[in-house]
Amino acid sequence: MIYFKKTYCIKTAYCVSLMLFLVSFGLHAAPRIDRKALVNRNNPHLTAIDTLGALSVGNGEFAFTVDITGLQTFPREYSRGMPLGTQSQWGWHSFPNTEGFKHGETLKEFDFGRGKKELYAVQFSEKGRRQEAADYFRANPHRLHLGCIGLDLHEAALSEIHNPDQLLDMWNGVIKSSFSVRKTSYAVETSVHPQIDMVAVHIKTKGEKPAIRFQFPYPTGLHTDDGCNWNADDKHRSSIIQRTDKSVIIKRELDSTVYYVSIDWKNKARLIEKTKNYFVLQSDENELYFTCRFTALQPENSNLTVTKTFADAMKYWNNFWKTGAAVDFSACTDSRARELERRVVLSQYLLAIQCSGSTPPQETGLTYNSWYGKFHLEMIWWHQAQFALWNRPRMLEKTLGWYFTALPAAREIARRQGFDGVRWMKMTDPTASEAPSGVGSFLIWQQPHLIYLAELIYRTEKNPETIRKYYNLVQQTAEFMYSFADYEKEKDRYVLKGIIPAQETLRASETVNPPFELSYWHFAMELAQKWRERNGEKRIPEWDELINKLSPLTYNDDHLYLAAETAPETYKDVRFTSDHMAVLGAVGMLPANRLILDGYMKNTLNWILENWNWDKTWGWDYPMTAMCAARMGEPEKAVGALLMDKQTNTYLVNGHNYQDARLRVYLPGNGGLLTAVAIMCAGWDSSQGQNPGFPKDGQWNVKWEGLQKMP
Repeated sequence: MIYFKKTYCIKTAYCVSLMLFLVSFGLHAAPRIDRKALVNRNNPHLTAIDTLGALSVGNGEFAFTVDITGLQTFPREYSRGMPLGTQSQWGWHSFPNTEGFKHGETLKEFDFGRGKKELYAVQFSEKGRRQEAADYFRANPHRLHLGCIGLDLHEAALSEIHNPDQLLDMWNGVIKSSFSVRKTSYAVETSVHPQIDMVAVHIKTKGEKPAIRFQFPYPTGLHTDDGCNWNADDKHRSSIIQRTDKSVIIKRELDSTVYYVSIDWKNKARLIEKTKNYFVLQSDENELYFTCRFTALQPENSNLTVTKTFADAMKYWNNFWKTGAAVDFSACTDSRARELERRVVLSQYLLAIQCSGSTPPQETGLTYNSWYGKFHLEMIWWHQAQFALWNRPRMLEKTLGWYFTALPAAREIARRQGFDGVRWMKMTDPTASEAPSGVGSFLIWQQPHLIYLAELIYRTEKNPETIRKYYNLVQQTAEFMYSFADYEKEKDRYVLKGIIPAQETLRASETVNPPFELSYWHFAMELAQKWRERNGEKRIPEWDELINKLSPLTYNDDHLYLAAETAPETYKDVRFTSDHMAVLGAVGMLPANRLILDGYMKNTLNWILENWNWDKTWGWDYPMTAMCAARMGEPEKAVGALLMDKQTNTYLVNGHNYQDARLRVYLPGNGGLLTAVAIMCAGWDSSQGQNPGFPKDGQWNVKWEGLQKMP
């Protein structure tokens, strides 16, 4: 009897402790999300040819996009739809600089009333050498299409593909395709290794034996296209430098660019050179396993097998989906919830394969070139803030390391313009060379991103090592921000001028105190001071003076915030009500601060929702509006913004945010969507309760786990 009482007490104490543990972690509220079911019900499934529906596999450093055949069989037919790219973070090329252009020839002096001349890398309207130099450095270097891998179907047309059935299995990281053409049926499985820039393919046929075409283009160097010039075989070469009965290594030479392509196969097959830069792997069996690896240096070892690659990919993607955050809309009864879930799941996949590499992503990722394949630092927040909020900080950290590489170039930009610290460039490439631009060189809102993103990483783990790692970057970024702001003694205030704001319809020579930039300066400078305190250092008094004396946002008689202090006609001039409604980012991306009156921001939000020129917006404008609406206590308007029926808010069957015929891929929209959903679910530092960004009407029972709050 005594023994029974003792056991009962122990069991009771254990149960109480377990209950307290569960309560403390919030697990009593709902069962864990069935993540596999969540992912699988959103897998893209195509049963008809859709040239905007091309699917991709990748690993953040490398991506491979396929047509309905599971390979790149019809690159020309898809070039104006979803281009079939094979791109990497390291694969870049420059045309020969035969004219000996110097980057200094792109610089032009500007006087923004700061008592000095400032040199900016710009494009020139007048013809001549300086214009040609600017054009050269804007287009070079450009990202390469590394090679096209397709089925050799004996010149069959896309229209001859019958009974297509294609599934992107996101849980396992593989594309499964089946179809028939000319009495032969094909089953194709395609994957990419999670750590190696290598495609792995398994093909089975009934009828003709499979043949694989490896074709290598010369770059076009154009602003926006698939990067494939198929009519320049005399300008590059592809040489077999090593061969066995089951493998070859091809050396690619394009001007000064050299890289290698390693092809390994398992079954009985032979590789022949059909024409220059064009090879065919002909199988002697109805089943073929092969891998194709792309490297900057000549490889020393054979490729991993297809079976091993598929297994490694499955392990990686299973772990990706099981860790990090998840959001489940299946219990919601609002008719819009199903589509929102689809966009959210697909966006996680796309950003993982396209935007989690060692350099910042271009706006079209690793699918095809936009802005010559270069990346834009003002967009890095939109691509990658979500990684930290969705509890995948390592994916963000992998990219932030590039800022250390870019530090000398950023310091030089600040020096030549007469500022302290480092000025982060807008449009650039892995070398951190500043691309000349009549707009980008005058942007400043990319400057605080580094501080914000470093803070998001710190908040996920509160690790002092994060402070030590990024401290100098944060401080040098803030040094520029302090030196860039101008003090007006007569009004005892600091102003921002000589800039093109995020709403790019404004001119640098005319713009003073745009609202988003003012709010961002306040937010980031305060964070830089907090980082000093975390690092055991004192706050800088001059920085506090800037924080306390920054100009408040300017508003009109209707209590609506203006596009800039110098834009009094904001609500009467279409120039100020098109492009990005950046004013909403001042309390959306950012928390409220002393510069902003909540009631006025809510007025501005409502006016914009009713009157903005929404046909002249971009994909990330919708989540920015949603974040503002959530912080303003307008959850229905937040959901409405995320799912607004506008062309630039279109999400294709593969999950890509479509903009127009030029930008069929726009990944900042996907990243913004995930960031907005994070804040709508988990909230922000001063928010109360669960799901503050969703209506409390009983139709939005959104389940989530693992999300981080925003500041």
